Amino acid sequence: MDNSQVIDIFRQAGAYLEGHFILTSGLRSPIFLQKARVFMHPDLTEKLCKALAQKIRDVVPGQIDYVVGPAVGGLIPAYETSRHIGAPAIYVERENGKFRLRRFDVEKGARVVIVEDIVTTGLSIRETIQCLDDIGVEVVAAACIIDRSAGKSDVGVPLIALAEYEVPAYPADKLPPELAAIPPVKPGSRSL
Repeated sequence: MDNSQVIDIFRQAGAYLEGHFILTSGLRSPIFLQKARVFMHPDLTEKLCKALAQKIRDVVPGQIDYVVGPAVGGLIPAYETSRHIGAPAIYVERENGKFRLRRFDVEKGARVVIVEDIVTTGLSIRETIQCLDDIGVEVVAAACIIDRSAGKSDVGVPLIALAEYEVPAYPADKLPPELAAIPPVKPGSRSL
């Protein structure tokens, strides 16, 4: 599956939005990829995650013991990707503002792949890696459906993207005039 096919799925699901958006990272963008609108369609989600699972298998040698999703955005793609990899899906969630693996026991040295929905700065993946490092789990790679940074985000492990789609993103104090003229909305899930 190539970049245009992935974006076509987002368009088909009504998930390619245009306006003025405050991203989870705090940056502002004229494009928002509302993955929740894709994930409400099991057939579209399966297409994306099956292709992502194949890409992970092509890059990551050896056994994958778990697929880990950062809550909330990574839950569905991690679960669906894990189905095609054949490894259990687990997730980290915020506790006092920090990711914790609260509901699962994972043995030290387990090999995991983190699966995220969309990466802009890679912060959620880096926070997930820190959480897993703290308990002695080996993060062999991270993966996402769309890398909005087009390969510029350094998450600390290899990042496998089903699609790279660079969308402009600006600090709030450096908006182009046409974006500044539109009232912003914040559709992300960081505060959950």
